[in-house]
Parts: sequence; structure tokens; C-alpha cells
Amino acid sequence: QVQLVESGGGLVQAGGSLRLSCAASGRGLSTYNMAWFRQAPGKEREFVAHINWSGGSTYYPDSVKGRFTISRDNAKNTVYLQMNSLKPEDTAVYYCAAGRGYAYPQGYQYWGQGTQVTVSS
Repeated sequence: QVQLVESGGGLVQAGGSLRLSCAASGRGLSTYNMAWFRQAPGKEREFVAHINWSGGSTYYPDSVKGRFTISRDNAKNTVYLQMNSLKPEDTAVYYCAAGRGYAYPQGYQYWGQGTQVTVSS
């Protein structure tokens, strides 16, 4: 069993930055791919960033590419999402996920409870 706990969300002005953290516990964490997704009210869950088990490969959709950076520290069982140049459209609940997947939520077995990010204009 894997447990994920996100932190670092909050309210920020457009153009600002936030760093989300996802603390993980459980067996075999270093073998899982990790990802961040987000969901705004009335919208489907959206892929934000992926990092493979070793941290050697990352992937982003065009909507956040160049602004967001995902990283992981397997020694600390923690995944990070550095978000820069935030826009009001980045407002959503952000979720951390662990599994064997890539860019689709169906590929991830474990999910955190989410952390709210609100970007004011």
C-alpha cells in the first residue's frame, strides 16, 4: 500500500510561484512513475507532469511546459512540482499520483487527497 500526501498549495498572484510537495510512504516507491494532475471545478482531471521511476525522464503538456518542473528525491520519498509564471487558469486542486502510467489518470494506482492552488489576476 502506498500513501501520498500533498502540501504547498495556496493563494498566489498571477506571475508568482509555488512549490508543491508530495510525501510518499509505502513499499517499492522508487519503482513507481509519479505524476501531477489537476482538476478545476466542472472540468475533467488534467495531466500536468510526469517523472519516471529514476527521475531521468520527464514529460509535460504544452499548457505548462517551460513553466512547471517536476522532480523527485527517492531518498526522501518525495516528489515536487515547481510552478512558475502562474496564470489564473492554473487554478485547480492538484493531485499527486503513483503508478506505472504516463499521461492518463487511469495509469495510476495511488492518489493523494489534493491541494488547492488559486491564482488571482
